[in-house]
Amino acid sequence: MAMTVDELVENFSLFDDWEDRYAYVIDLGKKLEPMPEAEKTDEAKVKGCMSQVWLAHDVVEEGGDTRLHFRADSDAFIVKGLIAILLELYNDRRPAEILETDAVETLGRLGLSNHLSPNRRNGFVAMVDRIKGVAAETA
Repeated sequence: MAMTVDELVENFSLFDDWEDRYAYVIDLGKKLEPMPEAEKTDEAKVKGCMSQVWLAHDVVEEGGDTRLHFRADSDAFIVKGLIAILLELYNDRRPAEILETDAVETLGRLGLSNHLSPNRRNGFVAMVDRIKGVAAETA
């Protein structure tokens, strides 16, 4: 089961310095569901990221309930960690839940928005926009 925003914030608060927090983000990225190479297409690439980022999704229908399942990968360790944070927030959720969840605000609560380069932050926003776009199309 995915972590809540409060659980993510609590986990980040356990670390005293940013080096440890970055290590935690990288560890989260190492636990991502593997993305098959066949899904790493130009169509799956997220535009606006300096690193290469691929995002694929499935619409899962179960008992009249529609949820979105995402798989993503990057060629950069810290970005894989940021993807893992996004998937904690958005994966296997209903489209309406995804549209209501503010990942940029969560980034601020984690303290990450002040510790990411502008390019990384722009890439994070591009990933959020892509996920929310999929949710809007599915809703």
